[in-house]
Amino acid sequence: MAVRTPDPDPYERDDDGTPQDPLRDLGAAGGGHRAAGDGSFGSPARESAANPGWLTDVELAEARRRLPMLYVEAVPVRTDGLGTVTEVGILLRATPLGEITRSIVSGRVRYGETVRDALFRHLENDLGPMAFPLLPPEPTPFTVAEYFPLPGVSAFHDDRQHAVSLAFVVPVTGTCEPRQDALELTWMSPQEAASDRLADEMEGGRSTLVRMALASVGALR
Repeated sequence: MAVRTPDPDPYERDDDGTPQDPLRDLGAAGGGHRAAGDGSFGSPARESAANPGWLTDVELAEARRRLPMLYVEAVPVRTDGLGTVTEVGILLRATPLGEITRSIVSGRVRYGETVRDALFRHLENDLGPMAFPLLPPEPTPFTVAEYFPLPGVSAFHDDRQHAVSLAFVVPVTGTCEPRQDALELTWMSPQEAASDRLADEMEGGRSTLVRMALASVGALR
């Protein structure tokens, strides 16, 4: 079954979580630009006006047809006082096709965005603002996962695109309240997260990614 990697919300949100009007700030400052939503490449379309680095559906489809897409992925974990991983957080998601599947934190890196900022944004989007992830001083991925539209090229598969993903293990210390298309976060022991039973519920090779994450921190027995 092909993976459906989630994409970030194109709408910026206020502090209370309310989606902002993407055209709200396009007043006199936008003079000389094409009208929002005129359909031309690079114009501030309605769904991307709040963030000029956001691609419209047409632009995204064209980019996916021509270029590898850059993603970040994160395996959220709980650790004890010695830094040993005690639990692994696995998301329950609803895919655009209406399927329910298990996954991890994942999303694209925007134009002009640092890897650190992208990682924090997606952790907050999926786990909520009170998750309090602990990003390392120098974010270095435990692996680079390559997703291909044709199965069999690598351990990872995404039928929409060729994607390169920087994968991280990120401890979280707060309360996780999944949102957007993340329905639930289940905390599992490392053994449960690496089990064949869970692998059957995960798409696109992400079970392999979880096992690689656990191996990288010495939690895979």
